[in-house]
Amino acid sequence: MKKGKKVVAKSKKVEAVVIVEVQKGRKIDLTSARQIRLAEQAIKRENGLLKKGRPISSDSNRQIRLAELAAKRKNGTLKKGRPTDKTSKRQIRLNEIAAKKKDGSFKLGRPAVKVSGLEVELDEKGSVVVVAV
Repeated sequence: MKKGKKVVAKSKKVEAVVIVEVQKGRKIDLTSARQIRLAEQAIKRENGLLKKGRPISSDSNRQIRLAELAAKRKNGTLKKGRPTDKTSKRQIRLNEIAAKKKDGSFKLGRPAVKVSGLEVELDEKGSVVVVAV
């Protein structure tokens, strides 16, 4: 909305604020081709008939693919990212590590240093106990 001048009319009982619209710029010729086209677009926009851009072909490969993706998203079967190769060296190594972790034979960190004369044990609570030998 264009800015206008604010005019305050005062009387003894009531104050009223009236905004007077001031048009800026050149005068508009309503019979020009551009103004007629803009008016037609406004009418189409109000009725929901204004179409912008290139029309969509529903049988195109892209639209078919988008429909499949939407269906997979709705079902929860859409897989994201690059599929893994189960026979790669990395996946084989990761599977071996996962199996060792499941068995409890996989140890994290550096191996314990054995100090002569001392032995480290764990008690029932899981705390470390140092025992002299």
